[in-house]
Amino acid sequence: MMSLVLTGSLALSLTACGSSTKSETTSPTDSTTTNTTTTETVKEKDVTITFQNIFPDPTDPKNKLMNKLVKQYEADHPNVKIELDSLNTDQQKLKLKTQAASKEVPDITIVNPAAQMKPFVEAKLLAPLNDMLDENGLKGTFQDGLLDWYSFDGSTYALPDGNNIGVVYYNKELFEKAGVKVPTTFEEMLTVVKTLKSKGIQPMGIGEKDTWTGSFLFMNMLLRTNGGPGFLQDVVEKKKTFEDPAFKEAVTAFENLVQAGAFQEGATSFDYNAGENLFKTGKVAMYYMGTWATGGIETSSVNGKVGVFKFPTINGKGNPDEFMLAPGSAFAISADSEHLPETKAFLNWFMLNFPKEAFAAKGAVGIGQKVEGDFKAAGYSDTAMEILGLFKEVKGGDLSFDNTMNPGTAQAHLTSIQNLFAQQKNPDEVAKEHQAAFEANNK
Repeated sequence: MMSLVLTGSLALSLTACGSSTKSETTSPTDSTTTNTTTTETVKEKDVTITFQNIFPDPTDPKNKLMNKLVKQYEADHPNVKIELDSLNTDQQKLKLKTQAASKEVPDITIVNPAAQMKPFVEAKLLAPLNDMLDENGLKGTFQDGLLDWYSFDGSTYALPDGNNIGVVYYNKELFEKAGVKVPTTFEEMLTVVKTLKSKGIQPMGIGEKDTWTGSFLFMNMLLRTNGGPGFLQDVVEKKKTFEDPAFKEAVTAFENLVQAGAFQEGATSFDYNAGENLFKTGKVAMYYMGTWATGGIETSSVNGKVGVFKFPTINGKGNPDEFMLAPGSAFAISADSEHLPETKAFLNWFMLNFPKEAFAAKGAVGIGQKVEGDFKAAGYSDTAMEILGLFKEVKGGDLSFDNTMNPGTAQAHLTSIQNLFAQQKNPDEVAKEHQAAFEANNK
């Protein structure tokens, strides 16, 4: 039996200042929906709860389980209507920013950990969820230490749906057709890209209209050229600047990948779902993404043809067992919700049932809660089993740029990296752009 309980290296690497109290975990094989005392105390009045989410793709297992749980809750609570506002990641971030400016945050919304959610907490836009976590064993369903990324001054403000690492998915059939093997160095990776191109096979897909996708890949390259994690923290502490050789080397490597023709034509016009679908439909040979993508790949036409590999060393630098760490997006509740008790009751119920339904929907690889069950017996693919094995090999890593830096610096970074898909630039210039943005936003 293999269970997705990250009590080893990955869990340790994601622990900020403490760990959650363990309690009985939710069993994915239990077909009985969990009822909570919180729900039973809610007054039976008609309410509509707006549920903003980032599961717009109907082929995504999380979209299916979200709709299933919402319909079940509405059936069990005829007085409650759950209104879904499903957006892709960048659309949701932009919409929430506008809503926050007018203090019209939806009842439930999506936030990202650490630096990204801090401004919303400081503006007192999010409701503390400690009461939910301390009731009904909900706190104990999360992997140890994960909630720390969503907590400030002793209060937790969001409940994460994932805890993932960045990997390269590859299509074994296309690799075999081109006669290439899994690269163990970045230099070999460039050769693989060029060989695939020469055989008429598009090497990689990306959805760079959603700018975080290119940043996520770039940061894995910086993790390598820096020889390990902590580059951004060193910048924050003024130990390094963006004009450090490691940053420029990462820019050069990234540009070499783009210039080799790794990505599809017009990459910046493909959103996240469109970019991922290129891989899921067998149109590209490689796809760098967080392991949350596994569920969608499991239910796609390339299922059974996919392997994964760790991002390789660059110029002999870095440790492939250090990954981009991705404590996931998380569900938060508006502090000004007109239906705060009802909203908390629904989200509490939703999260208690989330692990079980994710497991059943083949979407439990990389979720943030503890799941116990026999993944192989449940029909999870060899790819999923391979990824579950990778979790055990994690020796640390870095968070994404926008989960580490303030929003102003992060936006400048996202724009700068996106521009590299359209125009090759001198790495010195890219470094200066970043340093100027950092200094301007940290006066």
